[in-house]
Amino acid sequence: MVFKKAVILGYDAVSPLGIDLERQWERAVRGDSGIGPLTRFPLTPDFPVRVAGEVPPVDPRPFPFLHPREMAHWTSPIFTYALLVVHRALIKSGLVITSEIAPRVAVTFSTAVGGMDAVLEADRLMIAQQKMPHPFTNPNSCINMVGGRVSVFTGATGPICSTITACATGITSMIMGELLLERGLADVVIGGAVDFPLVEPIVAGFATMNGAYRPKEGQPPEAPEKISRPFSVNRRGFVVSEGAGCIILATAEFAKTHGLRDPVELAGYGMTSDATHFVSPNLETVQRCMEQAIADAGLQPSDIDAVNAHATSTKVGDKVEADALHNIFGKNIPPVSANKSQLGHAMGASSAIEAILAIEGLLKETLPPTINYSPDPAIELDCVAEGARKWNGEFVLKNALGFGGCNASVILRRLL
Repeated sequence: MVFKKAVILGYDAVSPLGIDLERQWERAVRGDSGIGPLTRFPLTPDFPVRVAGEVPPVDPRPFPFLHPREMAHWTSPIFTYALLVVHRALIKSGLVITSEIAPRVAVTFSTAVGGMDAVLEADRLMIAQQKMPHPFTNPNSCINMVGGRVSVFTGATGPICSTITACATGITSMIMGELLLERGLADVVIGGAVDFPLVEPIVAGFATMNGAYRPKEGQPPEAPEKISRPFSVNRRGFVVSEGAGCIILATAEFAKTHGLRDPVELAGYGMTSDATHFVSPNLETVQRCMEQAIADAGLQPSDIDAVNAHATSTKVGDKVEADALHNIFGKNIPPVSANKSQLGHAMGASSAIEAILAIEGLLKETLPPTINYSPDPAIELDCVAEGARKWNGEFVLKNALGFGGCNASVILRRLL
């Protein structure tokens, strides 16, 4: 069998930097932060988290499928923003899913957290008012329903699966899409992920497990935009955020046959499992994941021009990723962008959004910066801390490391 490499036809995202992708890119290059006060729910004086990366509201008027009557039963925001980014990514791709094409269009678009907000609201109503749950409570919280809604919305009737690998979900959806293309089970894949986890018990739970940022005891509050600081000596955990990203993949043959533009290739990928700790990454398997991706692309480490890091701002996680890069590249580590310094951590959607920023960087010959960076003597990296950098690269290594030891890496290639 001749394996078919996937090309990227179109993509779209929403993030704490904005709703419009072009605007998000402009803000990323400018070094803006999307982090601000947490406003998704009322905060009690002792609530441990006060900041977040919140996505701005979308105006539904230009999008009939998002009008309140259409979305009345789909109360979780994951559905609104999933349909929005899928719709816009398809438009940008130039692909029209006809009845002839539909059986060859797969869906791997997924979520890591899902619509737990709907279950929480139903539980509160049952306790406070003895009201039974709304009939759509379970569909809103069903983890694979995002992909199902995308399928119904687009008419895609090819293979469908939910690729849930915690914080690596977005990248894993791309890899599973590539596998479907390689095996000849589809010609097109709607990939990506959405997560809107700013729900009280989820946010508080990240704090109690010492993952989410909390100020140092006795220290005054810091400005929200300064708090997310990957690879920095003073990093104190991640900022919980929201977002969605959709990437449309296809075989190169399909793109050529249908006259579709394909400026970027998913040139290689790797996946490993840590099999050690449930949240603390394992250097050996993280490193092997990156090495697999580079080898799968038929490359040597010296061919990689830049790295888009997972880099959540946790003490252990950032150090393991940096050590893996040192072991692979030695003294010649490519420049490293850490987008979570600007976006926070949108859980499963984070790697999809970051992959899109990496693609934009390839096409616009610019590396986004890592903001709020204060060098850690134990981590020697070029983090593009001076601001966005003009750059002319061909290959980017994108990493994503999820809870449960789910590691995924892809190589993105600009087709010259």
